[in-house]
Amino acid sequence: MISSDVIRGYTDTIILSLLRNEPGYGYEISRQISEITEQKYTMRETTLYSAFNRLEKNGHLRSFYGAESNGKRRTYYEITPAGRAYLEEKLTEWELTKEIIEKIIH
Repeated sequence: MISSDVIRGYTDTIILSLLRNEPGYGYEISRQISEITEQKYTMRETTLYSAFNRLEKNGHLRSFYGAESNGKRRTYYEITPAGRAYLEEKLTEWELTKEIIEKIIH
């Protein structure tokens, strides 16, 4: 299991990457993260929803209600054009980060 401290700076990048092709809701995003990482990383619900709120406030995500499920309406999130631009910046930053870390530790 990886420490959340290692991933903390990439929370936005992870979320936006998972939403770049289609909208999603909190539990689904959380489950995808666990599945993709083979349970080596789990994003806490508080971290996930704090990021959703921050990304929406900054104009990178838009939220909307989906159809009712079991009597409750799910809140879905989708990436905005500004969010796509921000994601591209973050992906470029990630590539540079990987390059720097690889040079230092090898």
